[in-house]
Order: sequence, then C-alpha cells, then structure tokens
Amino acid sequence: MKGEISNFEYLMHLNTIAGRTYNDLMQYPVFPWVLADYQSETLNLSNPATFRDLSKPMGAQTEKRRQMFLQRYEDVVNDEEEGDMSARCHYCTHYSSAIIVASFLVRMEPFSHTFQTLQGGFDIPERMFFSVKKEWESASRDNMGDVRELIPEFFYLPDFLLNSNHIELGCMEDGTTLGDVELPPWAKGDTQEFIRVHREALESDYVSSHLHLWIDLIFGYRQQGPAAIESLNTFHPYFYAQKGRQNAKDPVVKSTVLGYISNFGQVPKQVCHTVFKRILLCESFVPFKKLFTKPHPPRTGSKKEGSSPPHPTPFFFKLDKLKASAQPFRELPRGPVGQILCLEKEVMVLERNRLLLSPLLGCYFSWGFPDNSCAFGNIATEKTFAACESLCDWGETLCAACPNPTTIVTAGTSTVVCVWDVAVNKDKVTHMKLRQPLYGHTDSVTCLAVSEVHSMIVSGSRDLTCILWDMEELSYITQLAGHTTSISALAINELTGEIASCAGPRLYLWTMKGQLLTCIDTSCGPRPDVLCVSFTQRHEWDAKNVIVTGCADGIIRIWKTEYTRTQLPGPPEEPVSPGQDRTERDVSNSCQVKGWERHLVLCQELNRRQTVSQRRFKNNPAITALALSRETLTLEICQRSPQGQD
Repeated sequence: MKGEISNFEYLMHLNTIAGRTYNDLMQYPVFPWVLADYQSETLNLSNPATFRDLSKPMGAQTEKRRQMFLQRYEDVVNDEEEGDMSARCHYCTHYSSAIIVASFLVRMEPFSHTFQTLQGGFDIPERMFFSVKKEWESASRDNMGDVRELIPEFFYLPDFLLNSNHIELGCMEDGTTLGDVELPPWAKGDTQEFIRVHREALESDYVSSHLHLWIDLIFGYRQQGPAAIESLNTFHPYFYAQKGRQNAKDPVVKSTVLGYISNFGQVPKQVCHTVFKRILLCESFVPFKKLFTKPHPPRTGSKKEGSSPPHPTPFFFKLDKLKASAQPFRELPRGPVGQILCLEKEVMVLERNRLLLSPLLGCYFSWGFPDNSCAFGNIATEKTFAACESLCDWGETLCAACPNPTTIVTAGTSTVVCVWDVAVNKDKVTHMKLRQPLYGHTDSVTCLAVSEVHSMIVSGSRDLTCILWDMEELSYITQLAGHTTSISALAINELTGEIASCAGPRLYLWTMKGQLLTCIDTSCGPRPDVLCVSFTQRHEWDAKNVIVTGCADGIIRIWKTEYTRTQLPGPPEEPVSPGQDRTERDVSNSCQVKGWERHLVLCQELNRRQTVSQRRFKNNPAITALALSRETLTLEICQRSPQGQD
C-alpha cells in the first residue's frame, strides 16, 4: 500500500491468495493489459491516454463494444426450465483459460505440445498469437469472443516472444512465415526492451494509482453481484467456482461445469466480499493488513502522493555531481583489495585471494599459498583457524566465489571449475568436500561470478571464452565465445540475468542464453585493461541503470545502453533505367526498413586523482575492486597504491 513492494509482486500475492497458480493452466495467474498504445515509437508514461482503462473490463474498453455486450445481456431472458444454460451474462468466454495461456506461450515447450493437444494441432496462423498490437486490438475492440487479459510472463520473460525452437507455426495468407512475435515500435525490435518498458508501465505512477480498480473487477467486490452487473463484468455461471460446488452432487451438471472450466477458464476466488472474511484474511496474511477493504484502496507511494518519505537518490542519477572522498576510509597493508562488500551497517574490505564466507559467521576463505592449499580465518581477529589441502590436487587456485555459506567455487591453472561443500561452525571447519568438478575450459580459469537467484556460475578463462554452468544441476549450459584476449572480470545482473565480461579493454554484454547483446572497446590510454565490473540494480525496469568498470589506468567508467537506428541491408543498387529520375530511385531506396541496434555509451568518467591530462594515466593506481552500496547511494572503489597497497 505504501510502495514498499512492486506492483508485480503485489499482483502475484493477490493471485496466490485467490488460488491462481503456475501449476494449473486453468487457474493460471492473471495480469492486466496496462497499455493501450502499441504504435508509438516512444511511450509517454505521463500521458493517461497511453494506458488502458483499468476501471473497465476488456469488454468495455470502447463505447461501441460496451453497448454490444450490454445489449447481449439485456436480450437474454432467464428461463427456469433451461436453468444455468440460459442465464444472463455479459461474456460467454473468459479472460484466462488453459488455451489462452498455451497460445501466449506456444513458442516454448511444453506449452507448444499443450496447445496442440488442446487445439488438435496448431490453429490457423491468423488466429495464432503473432503480434502484441493485434492481440490488444482483438481483446479490446475487434473480437466479441475475446476478452483475454495477460499472464505474468509479459512482464519478465522475453523468451516466450521468440521462436527460438524454430517451431513450424504455419504461414499467413500473404506468405509471411509465423516466427517471433511482432513487437510494438517502442520495443525497438528487442524482446528484452519490450519486457523492460512493459514492466516500467506496470510500475508507473498511473498504474499504481488505478490498479485497485482492476483488482476490484478480478478479485474484489465488482467480481460478482450487483456491482459486477453495473460494471459490465458478469460471466457464465459455470465459470464461478461456487456454482460448481453447489451442483457437485449432480454428475451431469458437474461434468458440464468442468467442461466449461476446461475450455473457457474459471473466475478467481473472490478475496474480498464480506467484512468478516476480510478481517480473517487480513490476520492470516500479514503483508496485506489494509488489503481487503471495499472498494479496494489505491496503491500509494508515488512521487505525487508523497505519503511516505522520499527514497534517497541513487548515485547514478546524478553523475555530474559525484564527489570522491578526500581520504580513503581504509588502507590494507598487505596487498591489493580483492573484494568489497556493502553490508547493512558496514563496508567490508578483503585483500586479494580472500573471500567472505559468511557475515554472520565472521569468517573468510583464502587461497594462493605456495603449496596450493587453502585456509579459513576469522575476520575480526585476522587469524587463521583452519587449513585444508583439498585444493592441492587441482593446481594453483586463481579465483574463487562463494554463493552461500555452504558452497565455495574455485578454479585456476587446472582449467577445471570445482564446486565444494563446506561446513564451518564456531571457527571450526567440519568438512570441505568436492561436490563436482566442471570440465570445459582448455586453459587457466582467471575469474568467476555466481548468482543464486539465477542458479548460474560463469567462469572466464585464458582460452578466450566464458562458460555458463547450471549451479543446481552442475552441468554445462553454453559458452560465450568471441573474446580477443584472456577474461579479466565478470559480473551477473541479479535482476535481469545479463552478464558482463571483460577481456583486455573490451566490455561485452550477454544474455543468460549466451546471446551477445553488444560490446565496446573502452580503450582511452596506455593502460586500458578493465580489471573489475559491476551492474547497478535499482529496478529491473529502470532505463537509468548503468554498468561500472574499473580500469588499470585508475579511471572509473560508467556506461549505459542505448538504441540507435540502423539501415538494414537492402537489395543491390540498380542502374538508373532510361527515363527514370535518379531522385525517384533514391526515394524508393529510402523506404527500406530500418532496424535498431543496442550500444554501450560512455556517460561518465570518474578519476579520484584528476590532474592535468598528460599525467592522468601515468600516475593513477589501478582500480582493483568495485562495490555498490545497498541502496546504490554510493560507489565504493579500491585502488592499488604505488607501493602495491590499497
């Protein structure tokens, strides 16, 4: 209610309370259409006309359509002999059903198989899901039998819009082969950009202040009864769960109800209908203490309403005003910094070849000893309390990562990535056991990155490749090839799953599937190599998020992604025929389709020891580690001093 969780999370909680689940296509989570503009090059999220009317169901998005459904309702006369079959309702189809879900996800298995099972094969291509714009027009304006809403995947999963499996979906009447879903112009031809902008729209101030109206229609007091009739929001009686329960003893009626639900869908459980039940639900579900009022209250916490304290501004929102601290907050006497951790109440700095195992246990893992062994120590006392020879059989360890207190990932000159099970308790190592060696590299592994959120390990090597590993299955996923030199730094975006890899001066950006999104040469001087990299992760839909790199020349460089138009390759230029004006031909060539390309753009350079430009690269110590504070208010960096200390 105060903007403390996202609208997406809010809707997922509501779906769960209402009995909607990913495990049942007939009761799949339901999400709203939030936009009405699928033709503009750029969306204006401050313009109400950009959005769908959330106070009305899909059957009433236009006045003409509303009148048609209203006429349908008034034309039906309840016949007691016919029973429920002739009951009055506005809609004889539903906004969520197994076939609707399968049609949206038809380009992915197992939904492709499910769709064919339900439909008896693929549908006529023109009736398949092939365009977001066409789907909106059908559900909101053109098709009286279509009042569908959306599914959660429209706000987080770009893969379902791509025909990556090359499924043969047929050809349109004009000969066009059905492949990837056609995106609106504002998506720049990029499924990831579609998801980002669509999610940004869901989280916008307009939707936040009107979402309660849609909730009332789907989960609330306008779902049934007089309020539903007034709102043009009634469905066939068999779509309601309580109707099936009332007639459960009659096998014929029960079979009919199940048939309707299987084919057309089911209305979610009404989560707010009487005061007594609202109170019980509120007590049993603490995060929604104010949720079940009648009508549903609007979500607050937007900039305009200002009911909650404003959030501090992230550092990357004001790059031109960034200031470096006059003095370092800590210097390490024994070598360069290898890891910075921004914890809730402190910033923790560890030397190279040391890794925090657990803030609660207060212990670290260290490597790089002459005998290739490893050790565990206490952070507070700086004393080693255990040494292990488990790593000795795997050559020199060059890097390590710790996704959780019971797992350590190591790699080095053996070319093998090793995943270890570790148990530490009260400055004692109970065991350190090899869970699985991962083979794939052909040269020394130089860096690692892990993500528990995406269950992924990324390893970078001197063999000029990175490999993605499944952290649960401990198996190979894919390889990131095309680097020009040894990999020096890696980072995983916990929100989007994007991967940044650095090789020499080059910065690469990849998807979790191994698709290269873009790359750039960051060279700006005699010591251009990138030594560390990090993502800002404020919100996955925020276009202001940046990538931060720390380089050997002592410069912090901040990058953002932008889209630029590109001329797609066209037919070869034809000679001017007799009687044809060259200008006429040039005009016809200018009508070629233009595409979009994603680029990394330098938006700021930060230099703590900025002096005259001639001495800029010569005297700056290298940046060895980066970290962002928990609220991305500050950027923490570590530089190697002239004496080799930090």
